[in-house]
Amino acid sequence: MNRIGLVITSMLVALLVASSTLFIVDQKSVAVVYALGEIKEVITEPGLYTKLPPPFQNVVYLDKRIQTLDSPENRAIFTAEKKSLVIDWLAKWRIADPRQFIRNNGTDFRNLDSRLSQVVQAAFNEEVTKRTVRGVLSDERDKVMQDVRSRLLDEAKSFGVELVDVRIKRVDFVAEITDAVYRRMQSERQQVANELRSQGAAEGERIRADADRQREVIIAEAYRDAQKLKGEGDAKASALYADAFGRDPQFAEFYRSLEAYRASFRNRSDVMVVDPSSEFFKAMRGPGLPTPAAPAARR
Repeated sequence: MNRIGLVITSMLVALLVASSTLFIVDQKSVAVVYALGEIKEVITEPGLYTKLPPPFQNVVYLDKRIQTLDSPENRAIFTAEKKSLVIDWLAKWRIADPRQFIRNNGTDFRNLDSRLSQVVQAAFNEEVTKRTVRGVLSDERDKVMQDVRSRLLDEAKSFGVELVDVRIKRVDFVAEITDAVYRRMQSERQQVANELRSQGAAEGERIRADADRQREVIIAEAYRDAQKLKGEGDAKASALYADAFGRDPQFAEFYRSLEAYRASFRNRSDVMVVDPSSEFFKAMRGPGLPTPAAPAARR
């Protein structure tokens, strides 16, 4: 039993020793081996390696992939025209010399970011101040990025890194100028809108006036045509009446009496006080009925 425990203990000790002396370097990392605080070896190729157990030797891994550095803050840069611009940029870099990188920045990438961002910002300041706003925005935008990268190639080597690329993400005016530009644009658009509204109102009034005029003309022409047709109809009716009445005078007299009755008794409530023996009721009495005598006057 004691022998089995001794074997297990020995195996555990061997595993602990192996784990402290063996280490793996993958394809995306750089391994830096320290010996009592001094860089002993830099390993860039992936594989399985050995070292002395701590505290004699330690391993620190650095990411050798391309890193991205964004502009930390929006700082105004004056152009050749004394216009203030705010430029958002990014820089792509990777470790080229691990020993130089560690000596200048340690193993924390944030130390490099804070130092390199100042250098990149200074390079942008020097390049933008030589150009106009139009050049920075469009005409010489690519040239600005190329010149900034060229300026930083040698300085980046002192940090132990390789500057892969520098890009401008956005170029804008400072907030005060942007607000003023927006207000001016809003004022111009408002002026154009007011002009269009006034033109629309004037055009609407013109269309309404023309429509009213056309309506009056149409009504007048229709009334004129109606009166003309009515006059022609009345003339034809008068001619027909005259021809019919000329052929039979008695019928004409009878017809006129009926028209008088129709005009007099339009409603049932109409009341007339007339002498029955008058000529007005002659058509009602008929040709065979005697004319009623008039009442005798009282003495």
